[in-house]
Amino acid sequence: MSEASSKTPPSTGKTAPSAGEPPRRRISVLVLLPLIVFVALAALFLMQLTIGRSPNEIPSALIDRPAPEFDLPALEGLTHNSAPVPGFSTADLISGKGGADLDGRVTLVSIFASWCVPCREEHPLLEVLAKRPDVRLVGINYKDKRANALQFLGALGNPYEAVGVDEKGRAAIDWGVYGVPETFVVDNTGRIRYKYIGPLNPKGMKEVLIPRIEEALATK
Repeated sequence: MSEASSKTPPSTGKTAPSAGEPPRRRISVLVLLPLIVFVALAALFLMQLTIGRSPNEIPSALIDRPAPEFDLPALEGLTHNSAPVPGFSTADLISGKGGADLDGRVTLVSIFASWCVPCREEHPLLEVLAKRPDVRLVGINYKDKRANALQFLGALGNPYEAVGVDEKGRAAIDWGVYGVPETFVVDNTGRIRYKYIGPLNPKGMKEVLIPRIEEALATK
């Protein structure tokens, strides 16, 4: 036996794993991150339910602030009561400033798109709201194609007095839109008073949106 093979390697103080024993692994924080995020979101949702708030009432930094500056072109070819439907801008949300008579009315700004399935579901409720004498309903057509938007409103009916085309989605970003559909309540001074996230349903319209409309009407 050679001298090299007879030497025993120095001890490291560590016990080698036995055959079949899986090696120990450190749990990375990155592995736990999805679980942490899920738990945090679940806790937030539970807290909202516990204190009686709807998930539709996620706070917005724009509440009680003037609507953002924007100027959107019309959806060419769209009509309302046989007249061309105009686009609209920030000025059109302020009574008298944009030529609109908003005394005794609030503006509902509806973010919609033809490719949005929930937009179709809420559409009949928008038509109901549009018939209220104290409401002016306008729409922002979000990242849509003109032909598709016209077909969408042609098939379901057009409840909007004005529709602005937001082809690139820039205006929606300025409004703080999370997704479509969303509905904003704007008083006649041009201030955003409420933001309803997600598609309207009969319960949400009756118990949440209409009371917010009435609050905005009472604001001087």
